[in-house]
Amino acid sequence: MYHLVCSSKLKMDDAEVIEHFYGVYLLYCMNAKYKGRTYIGYTVDPRRRLKQHNGGKDQGGAWKTSKKGPWNMILIVHGFPNSTSALRFEWAWQHPYISRRLKHIPKKKAQQKVFEFCLLVLSEMLKVGPWCRLPLTIRWLDYEFFQEYSSYVSAPMHMPICCGKVISQKIKKANDILQTLDESSIICSICNSFLEENDSVKCIKPNCTLVAHLICLAQLFCKDNMILPIEGTCPVCNTCVLWGDLIRKKIGCYENLQEVSLNDDDCV
Repeated sequence: MYHLVCSSKLKMDDAEVIEHFYGVYLLYCMNAKYKGRTYIGYTVDPRRRLKQHNGGKDQGGAWKTSKKGPWNMILIVHGFPNSTSALRFEWAWQHPYISRRLKHIPKKKAQQKVFEFCLLVLSEMLKVGPWCRLPLTIRWLDYEFFQEYSSYVSAPMHMPICCGKVISQKIKKANDILQTLDESSIICSICNSFLEENDSVKCIKPNCTLVAHLICLAQLFCKDNMILPIEGTCPVCNTCVLWGDLIRKKIGCYENLQEVSLNDDDCV
């Protein structure tokens, strides 16, 4: 039995973006001279890796695939927790006769196509430990091959079998995120965290540098279990301001407001 996560009419141009991507793929040679040959490999970026294979050894492709293209990436298994797990899967898929976990697989029959045998080995691998316990996804990348060979691959019920393109996306590290923040980044004057322009509120005094989350300033102004604030003192310029005036300025009612002399006694 096998299960498919796939509609009858697939939009192959709608690629799924996946972070933390470790995949083991199956290539199929489309060159008439070498047609039917296969290659199993590991990648963290399927699209880039396929370009390397078709670009030859000088472009980073494997010597086994060099000058034999074009190659088509037919299928990829992803969802491995790390590169070590994926590389072990790759090695076992490449060497089913040597892997101690796959000794039960019969040798390829003379009339059996290499591609079909690769799919048979894959199905058997997904049934044995440790791979049968991993949250893997079996993804067909070519719709025509999916239609013809989808029944050749079976997997445990917790492993979806789908069809569609995939794009790997690197996870940004903390240092990378900090590097993307420039001088235009806005910091809340109250909680000191970053905020979006749409979520910010400013003091009614034109020269005041207060910029804060709306919720942060509301919590600062609310007293005695008030549901909504009425007034409060600006934490930057110490001016007493009405909450209604802050909201009016936020929505653009005071765009032409000029600097005036205000003090705490002016508030009522």
